[in-house]
Amino acid sequence: MEKTVTTPLGPVTIVADRHSVTGLWFGRCNQSDQSPLLEEAGKQLHQWFAGQRTEFNLPINPRGTPFQLRVWGQLLKIPRGETRSYGQVAAALGSPGAARAVGRACGANPLAIIIPCHRVVGAGGGLTGFTGGLELKQQLLAADRGDLL
Repeated sequence: MEKTVTTPLGPVTIVADRHSVTGLWFGRCNQSDQSPLLEEAGKQLHQWFAGQRTEFNLPINPRGTPFQLRVWGQLLKIPRGETRSYGQVAAALGSPGAARAVGRACGANPLAIIIPCHRVVGAGGGLTGFTGGLELKQQLLAADRGDLL
């Protein structure tokens, strides 16, 4: 099931199976399904952009390797408005030399915004790689701070 919602940063497509949200990406889908889960995900996304929600309360089921799942779990612990470096995430996982692998896992994140890979930055705090582009990453960080709207 898929549904596109309009956000301040353009259309976002939410993908779900019968039990959980499995994908979220920027862009429009070709279909618009109706389900309570998709409706709730859209509602929470709007609340997040409005600054009314700091984290999502949705059943999620991202598909990835065991390492990616560990990285994504660690990203869920980064509070709204804060960032961590790739090295800090790697160290928190007990793999201090895995900063590049953390970056690859961030790039493979199927649940943008919900799993906040945009909160991971370079060692010096600078913006580095983001699948949607650095401008989008900057806008998501601004939304985290409440500066977007």
